[in-house]
Amino acid sequence: MEILALVLFVLVCVVLMLGFPVAFSLAGTALLFAGVCSLFGAFELSYLQALPNRLYGIMTNQTLLAVPLFVFMGVMLEKSRLAEQLLQAMAQVFGRYKAGLAVSVILVGMLMAASTGIVGATVVTMGLLSLPTMLKRGYHPALAAGSICATGTLGQIIPPSIALVLLGDVLSSAYQQAQIDMGIFSPESVSVGDLFVGAIVPGLILVGMYLIYVLGVGLYRPSQIEQSDEEQPQPLSLTLLLQALFPPLALMVVVLGSILAGLATPTEAAAVGAVGALLLAVSQRQLSMKTLKEVMMNTTKITSMVFLILIGASVFSLVFRGLGGEVLIEDFLTGLPGGVFTAMLVVMLVIFLLGFILDFIEITFVVVPIIGPVLLAMGIDPIWLGIMIAVNLQTSFLTPPFGFALFYLRGVAPASVPTSQMYLGVIPFILIQLLLLAMLAIWPELVTWLPETLYDQ
Repeated sequence: MEILALVLFVLVCVVLMLGFPVAFSLAGTALLFAGVCSLFGAFELSYLQALPNRLYGIMTNQTLLAVPLFVFMGVMLEKSRLAEQLLQAMAQVFGRYKAGLAVSVILVGMLMAASTGIVGATVVTMGLLSLPTMLKRGYHPALAAGSICATGTLGQIIPPSIALVLLGDVLSSAYQQAQIDMGIFSPESVSVGDLFVGAIVPGLILVGMYLIYVLGVGLYRPSQIEQSDEEQPQPLSLTLLLQALFPPLALMVVVLGSILAGLATPTEAAAVGAVGALLLAVSQRQLSMKTLKEVMMNTTKITSMVFLILIGASVFSLVFRGLGGEVLIEDFLTGLPGGVFTAMLVVMLVIFLLGFILDFIEITFVVVPIIGPVLLAMGIDPIWLGIMIAVNLQTSFLTPPFGFALFYLRGVAPASVPTSQMYLGVIPFILIQLLLLAMLAIWPELVTWLPETLYDQ
């Protein structure tokens, strides 16, 4: 019967690749498959009696309340023209140097990621503001498009990140399930704040690796950045720089600082961030009833999508468990030669390959609940596992054919930038992300050092 669980997983992937809505594909396929299997005695419909409690738990989950609040904060900041001012200020500082504009894009993207946590907003904003300028100044289309797409994905790993919020909730459930499977009953769990703290050092390392790459291109492959037609740089204005840097830095201190200091939970910090985004929009004179309505509508759409997918994934995981799928996965991973190392390697490879065809939300809600309890029961640190998965999922935004960062940029890029150049441009950044993944595997302390230091105090 366990083989039927594998058939269900493959069938769901096929339905998703056909383009059907994710939430309905997960739930509908699982329920239909369960119904057919029950006719042949391969599935007990009594398993579905747990579904109402699961759905009620999702809708009353305090951790997931941070999702609409962070989405609201990100969309509101997008409307406040924060990125535009930051890019102008950074361009004045670095624009006069070789690869300086690419450096500016990466630094602004880092600050936007730490302020909004929304990949689509960062990619679209950077694409509209910086891509035409980069092309005008002689940047190769592949380098310009690749740097913008990769910078946008920083919102996946640099907190506050919606991906980390979702991963924190899923891993918390997986951790509790692993403890139950081992006969351990403990109130300990994996919090979103743990993942936020653990992601800070890897996020900064990734930004540094991006900067090293673009600076290396400017130094060793200057033909990629011909600046003969570059406009004369404007005189540096320290006042403009401070005015542009203060709002995102202040928001970072308020949101992340309150979490790191233990003054607020991630959900409470998200509420403070939403209010802060409103105040920034007011200070920039960008808040109106029309803008507020647009922000509220976008927030509702994104939040509804996330929760619908979560509900569909909950139905899928329930049927998958009823078919004995977890036993199949556990036997497979624990039976691999090499123990934990091989099991982790296989899981990371599967997630990376699934990133070519599935979105990070689908992988988070479908795959992580399946493999999470098994890996955690094998003794893997939950915070390290969460960050490893987050970095791996970050590549799914760049890997064709369904890399969403590529889709976002394609929607705002001029026709002079072919899609093939976008694909070529993101390849080095995908390799950089995989290199970071290898570094975290070799030196887990890059993830665990900061949480252990803060919590020991």
